[in-house]
Amino acid sequence: MVDYFGLMKKCMFNFSPENAHHIAEFFFKQGANLTPFILTPLAEHFLIHDKRLEQQLFGKTFLNPLGLGAGFDKNATMIKMLTALGFGHIEYGTITPEPQSGNAQPRLFRFVEQESIQNAMGFNNEGMYKVGKRLETLYPFATPLGANIGKNKITTAENALKDYEKLIQRFKDLSDYLVINISSPNTPGLRDLQNEQFIKDLFVMAKELTCKPVLLKIAPDLAMDDALHVSSTALENGAAGIVATNTTIDYSLLPNAKDFGGISGKVLCEKSFAMFEALAKEFYGKTTLISVGGIDSADEAYRRLKAGASLIQVYSAFIFKGPSLNRAINLGILERMDRDGFTHINEVIGSDRR
Repeated sequence: MVDYFGLMKKCMFNFSPENAHHIAEFFFKQGANLTPFILTPLAEHFLIHDKRLEQQLFGKTFLNPLGLGAGFDKNATMIKMLTALGFGHIEYGTITPEPQSGNAQPRLFRFVEQESIQNAMGFNNEGMYKVGKRLETLYPFATPLGANIGKNKITTAENALKDYEKLIQRFKDLSDYLVINISSPNTPGLRDLQNEQFIKDLFVMAKELTCKPVLLKIAPDLAMDDALHVSSTALENGAAGIVATNTTIDYSLLPNAKDFGGISGKVLCEKSFAMFEALAKEFYGKTTLISVGGIDSADEAYRRLKAGASLIQVYSAFIFKGPSLNRAINLGILERMDRDGFTHINEVIGSDRR
């Protein structure tokens, strides 16, 4: 049988990572718009719909626990095609109030042998007005959508709260949940906002603005005690969950890493899991936990679910392994459930905590 994805990947990897992404975005967007009839057969193959994987979260039905993490579909242009390729939810963004071009190129680096990526993109996106207009024609959508939001680079720390206020107002009716991104390493000073006072002010404000779930995404580089404290502060002030983790600035994980930007992919796996495990020990059963970082197989996905993740997300692995990853992970979860005697995914989630 011809390995079409292997051939396509070989071709795409001849381009720079950023150009390859633009090419993929063009075909994903145009494929859905110009040939919508292909979406159904794609979904029939890639989208695993089994009642044992369904969950009710945030007032929505998640057909399976595997979603696409923020950073791939920055401007919400690929949602239809990505859904057809098997994702159970999609997190678009990161979106900022004003459009911004991001950091200087080159800013995206592919490490094929390690199946990892290093990026210093800097929240490049079309801004909340244009992305919002696009979503107004799409939302509500069959697949749950999350809005990942962050402040503009030129916005000072003193004015950061205002950026998040604008973003929550804009996307609260264009998403099923929102994720506060103050953990990217690519916007100067952003991670400094991972402090008690800002997080308290942020979530108190968010609770006043919307009834939609608002979650906090944290960095894997925080000290464990700090991560627990930051998460606790968010939850005490209205956060609906924690997303763990963002990319890492631990450059020792990757041979020949650049000395800037954040690393994602396979080399992040254990660091991300260690942070998630610590958070799950403290907060499982008290809030919704989403695990992301280095997940690239059914075994790893199953480990995160058993540790307490209600949802899991991939990003880098989708680039290296393609849409067959979605099908393989969800079928693999079902196989492991059968092996372990679980009849529904709710029994799997947090089973290591019980």
